[in-house]
Amino acid sequence: MTDTVNSLEDLAALGTTEKVVEVVVREPQIDSLGRSYSTGKRKNAIARVWVKRGSGKITINGKDQEVYFARPVLRMVINQPGQVTNRTSEFDVIATVKGGGLSGQAGAIRHGIATALTRFEPALRPVLKPFGYLTRDSRVVERKKYGRAKARRSFQFSKR
Repeated sequence: MTDTVNSLEDLAALGTTEKVVEVVVREPQIDSLGRSYSTGKRKNAIARVWVKRGSGKITINGKDQEVYFARPVLRMVINQPGQVTNRTSEFDVIATVKGGGLSGQAGAIRHGIATALTRFEPALRPVLKPFGYLTRDSRVVERKKYGRAKARRSFQFSKR
């Protein structure tokens, strides 16, 4: 059924086609202890994150966030999903993270917190999505090539 449309009258004669959009209603994924679980990744770091209702305490590998991440920038990265959703003092976060360095671990925890919040409260997804907190940052270190000093750096050239 291919009708050729040559004018606006032909288009009007075809009638309007209305799109039916199905809205997917996500249900909260909460376990028997009232927690929501998620995994976050960044570089070589992998974070397992549990989120539950509480006072806003963040525990990483059994330590407080101020002890584990001494740099304020890394603590700021971890707190970004809570600040965007205005839920910093409503949820307790328990995270275990391994692999990578401190920066990658902070990014992995942020990714895990954001996805765990959307599993606990699916209405937060449209708030977190535009900031990119739900997307896994796929950038990893480029491998070293043979005949090179590093991935792209050449050895020093000597004319003589």
